[in-house]
Amino acid sequence: MARQRGNVRDFPGKRWLNLGLRTVHIAGIVLLGAALLGGTDSSQGAIIAFVSGLGMFASDTWANPVQLREVAGFGVLVKLGLVAGMVLQPSQAMNIFWLILVISTLLSHAPGALRHRQLF
Repeated sequence: MARQRGNVRDFPGKRWLNLGLRTVHIAGIVLLGAALLGGTDSSQGAIIAFVSGLGMFASDTWANPVQLREVAGFGVLVKLGLVAGMVLQPSQAMNIFWLILVISTLLSHAPGALRHRQLF
């Protein structure tokens, strides 16, 4: 099913908000990955990635609440849960990090028909 753009809400500055959140998010992911690979505490990177990811998800959900029922939107919820799992299960953080990376890549580069398919 093609994504319906007619019901998407917007506000002045939303693009810049998303750009800022995405920049912080990528920095958090880099910090998280570096900490995991370096064997140091990864909680700071995980928190930054979680909070910025939650901010992007909240903004996108406000703009288009239907995304909660789509594969991509549900995938974001799964990824946020996995990031929380990294903090709760530090011994599994490296495995969870790579799982999140795979899920993110698949969801980002999947055809739109799959990403925006409604689950329910």
